Amino acid sequence: MSAEEFVPERATSIDELIVAARGCRGCHLYENATQTVFGDGPPDARVLFVGEQPGDIEDRHGDPFVGPAGRLLDRAVADAGLDREPRYLTNAVKHFKFTTRPPGKRRIHQTPDRTEIVACRPWLLAEFRLLRPELVVALGATAAKALLGPSFRVTRSRGVLMPWPDSAPEPEEFPTSAGNILATVHPSSVLRAEDRHAAYDAFVADLRVAAGALG
Repeated sequence: MSAEEFVPERATSIDELIVAARGCRGCHLYENATQTVFGDGPPDARVLFVGEQPGDIEDRHGDPFVGPAGRLLDRAVADAGLDREPRYLTNAVKHFKFTTRPPGKRRIHQTPDRTEIVACRPWLLAEFRLLRPELVVALGATAAKALLGPSFRVTRSRGVLMPWPDSAPEPEEFPTSAGNILATVHPSSVLRAEDRHAAYDAFVADLRVAAGALG
C-alpha cells in the first residue's frame, strides 16, 4: 500500500496536492473516512506542525485541528508566543481511522499502524518539499515516528530542539532550511490527562522552546 502513485510528480503548490489527495486510494482508510483531510496554512510558514491523523470533527469538516485538540493547540501556541509566526498544520495520516461503538454508533479514534503511516508518507514528503519550514514540531508519538523512525520515543526527547538526525528515514526527503525538529505530546493527550493543568503547562513549555528557536 502506498499513496505514491496519487501524488503529482511536479506539483508546484499545496492546492495541487489538496486536489490530488481527494482521490487518494493509497490505503484502505479512505473506504470509511468521510474525506481526505489535508494540511492547511500559508506556503511561507516558518513552523510546520505534524500531528497523527484527523479526528471525528476534522473528518466531517475537512480541515486539520478544528476540534477540541486543535482549539487547545491554538491556545498553547498563543501562550508560548508562537502565534506571531505563520504556521502550517498537517497530519502524518490524512484519513480518519476509527471504530464504531453503540449507542448511535459513535466513532472512536484508532491509532494508525505502521503500514498506514508508511502508505501516507508520500503526501507528507510532498508537503515538505513545497513548504521547507524552518522548524518542524512533531505532535505525539505517531507524528514523531513518521518523521524520525519507529525507534524514536517522545517521552525521552520531548521539548528538545534537535537537528534533523542522520538516523531519520530518508533525511534528504524531509528538507528544512534550518534543519531543526522538536517533538512534544499531541494536544489530545493534554485533554485526557488526569492533571490537565500540569499537562498543559508542560506542553506550553515545550512550545516555548520552539518559539525561542525562531527568535
